[in-house]
Amino acid sequence: MDTLHGMRVFVQVVERGSFTAAAQALDLSTAQVSRLIADLEQHLQARLLQRTTRRLALTETGERYLERCRQILEQVDEADAEARGAHQTPSGRLRVHTMTGLGLQHVTPLIARYAEHHPQVVMELTLAQRTPDLLEDGHDVTIAFARDLPDSQLVAQHLGAIHSVICAAPSYLAQYGIPAQPQDLQRHRHLRLTDPLYRGQWDFGDEQLEALPSECFQVNVAEALVKAAQAGMGFCLLPSFVASQPLREGRLLRILPQHRLRALNIYAIYPSRRFLDAKTRTWVEFLKAELPPLLQGDEAILDDPQHWATAEKLLRKG
Repeated sequence: MDTLHGMRVFVQVVERGSFTAAAQALDLSTAQVSRLIADLEQHLQARLLQRTTRRLALTETGERYLERCRQILEQVDEADAEARGAHQTPSGRLRVHTMTGLGLQHVTPLIARYAEHHPQVVMELTLAQRTPDLLEDGHDVTIAFARDLPDSQLVAQHLGAIHSVICAAPSYLAQYGIPAQPQDLQRHRHLRLTDPLYRGQWDFGDEQLEALPSECFQVNVAEALVKAAQAGMGFCLLPSFVASQPLREGRLLRILPQHRLRALNIYAIYPSRRFLDAKTRTWVEFLKAELPPLLQGDEAILDDPQHWATAEKLLRKG
């Protein structure tokens, strides 16, 4: 039997004083109420009510059971209200994952802005170079890079697109020269990002490079690669959201600007749920509204010729 439903009927019978009054309150027939109480007593193997033609009276067991039923039903009602509220008011802990570079450059500042609007949400951000298994790792949302739409078992909201560009420090280019075509990279020092998304050859279209020069330095975090490039160690391939700041500040210059490499889409991915809680829903909506303009701003910097390497620019810096 449905014990919880039986408890509700039992409490109504006691509080209203009769089977008939309880039936009217619950929109049931008197016979249905009588049968539910009988089933409950059979389930408990105990008499809860003494029945006479004039009145109902609680047994000693019934009195104790009534107190516990009221406590249980109150807790269930509170839990229901809390769960329903989770779909209406953002609150609780939201576990977010993204790649380190995007997390440092854009996602962390966006979290700060989101928190201003939703202070009852506790954001737990994980930065890592791998895309997690959402269900196994316990993340609510991951902001992931992919060439194609991810697994259809998950919900994926498109947030924008990125690509990568080749950069080097002005001091390095002043000493070793500016590559004019991909083949010129063979004469230069290569700084390599050991990220799963950056494996394989660089696609230069019709100007294919047979092989990149052997790397003189490698690291798994793009921000560390920026530091190495700024120190004049060589050239590197950087994602747009990492390259934009050092280019804007003049610490790096873009080389071979006619080429865009490693084009990727960015998605907000979360498990498919019939009832999406408010914190996840509002966070994804916030990302869809706020992240694309930031990515477009990165693109504008990369496409601005004032951040490209030219001989005249190196002379001025010299």
